[in-house]
Amino acid sequence: MANTDEVLAAVGGRLRAIRKQREATLTDVATQTGISVSTLSRLESGRRRPTLELLLPLAEAYGVQIDELIGAPPTGDPRIHLRPVRRKGMTFIPLTRRAGGPQAFKVIIPARRVTAEQKSHEGYEWMYVLNGRLRLLLGDQDLVLAEGEVAEFDTRVPHWFDSADPDAPVEVLILIGPQGERAHLRARTVL
Repeated sequence: MANTDEVLAAVGGRLRAIRKQREATLTDVATQTGISVSTLSRLESGRRRPTLELLLPLAEAYGVQIDELIGAPPTGDPRIHLRPVRRKGMTFIPLTRRAGGPQAFKVIIPARRVTAEQKSHEGYEWMYVLNGRLRLLLGDQDLVLAEGEVAEFDTRVPHWFDSADPDAPVEVLILIGPQGERAHLRARTVL
């Protein structure tokens, strides 16, 4: 593994290569980042030691992770080991682990019959039925979603969901985001 001095010495060449790849001048980058042309030139030539205060605006301007600027080694095992949570008989498997912003869960709802009790809260929800059939009460609507169907709604509207079939579980992918944040899906047209 390279030592710190070797890693930092290689940053200048990477910065120059990324800038040239984007066909930007030092003046362009200086305008975008607020870093002087002379400082950028010294960074690229290796005469100035890169600091976090300099690398952050450069990474943002170039649209890359700081790891790419410094040539960080791979981080190893990419698997995330999140623990399922059981709530009201359902199993919630978190698929994200950062606080704030959209949260993703795979939810397994067993075959059962429970009394519908609609709740509301801040946020926006997107549900995709992976397997089985889902019953969704949304305000005064009583909906049944089959495999491959999606529902998207403002969670301030009272809602409740469960398996639509008394003898079969349902698996659902749920995205929950802050108020006003909706899921946007883009699909390419196949000709």
